Amino acid sequence: MASGPAASTARNADHQTAAGENSGTQRPNSGRTTVDLAEVEKFSAMADSWWDPAGKFRPLHRLNPVRVGYIRDKVCAHFDRDPAAPQPLEGLSLIDIGCGGGLLSEPMARLGAATTGVDATPRNVEVARLHAEQTGVKATYLNCAAEDLVAQGKQFDVVLAMEIIEHVADVDAFLGACSKLLKPGGLLFLATMSRTVKSYAVAIVGAEYVMRWLPKGTHDWNRFIRPSEMARGLRHHGLQIAELTGVSYNPFKDNFHLSRDLDVNYMALAKAPA
Repeated sequence: MASGPAASTARNADHQTAAGENSGTQRPNSGRTTVDLAEVEKFSAMADSWWDPAGKFRPLHRLNPVRVGYIRDKVCAHFDRDPAAPQPLEGLSLIDIGCGGGLLSEPMARLGAATTGVDATPRNVEVARLHAEQTGVKATYLNCAAEDLVAQGKQFDVVLAMEIIEHVADVDAFLGACSKLLKPGGLLFLATMSRTVKSYAVAIVGAEYVMRWLPKGTHDWNRFIRPSEMARGLRHHGLQIAELTGVSYNPFKDNFHLSRDLDVNYMALAKAPA
């Protein structure tokens, strides 16, 4: 979680071809599926709000600068790039799993990465494609699941799974798909919320009921994942967490910042063996 109007027809043709290779919509998989149809329906109902900074996805808009800066800096350090360059991620392939309306895919594409955003919700993909055409950002969007690309043998230098794992049907299958999508020596970024009393108070009661940032029922606290559980799940698929960092909200400045607090929001960085 991205050609102006004159190029719209050509871009649509490219997208239709890519989507056709992935059936354009969800299809049965030979293995375990990560797609939770109830979650797909939930986010389909909110799809038109993706690019409204004051709407239902306001927290992600506030969070985005922190996510983008963290990913850029870690990728540049790993691949020996200059983060101050106009397009420091040029030449690298990147997939944004659960891309939604493209809030994270678009900045990654602007940084130069060959960006593919995938989402199981057709309406999200439509919104992402339309916004990319309107803003002139070159990103490819596919309506499919991570395991569909694994079946095609696709691999990427950078895999993003940000604020998505708590919405999938099978966490172990999802982590397995993420690991298989990584090229040797690639980087996997995951972001989610830890299952703690504090996260229930902040992310459920605070965000959904008090501040009303999100519609009630957006998150299920029981599906939040503790860092130790994330680490154990990744080890099962041959990956080790290289770094954990918390992401905290400052209500006085109305912004997010990196922190040592892993009790609510956190990001995990894992590296594939070279």
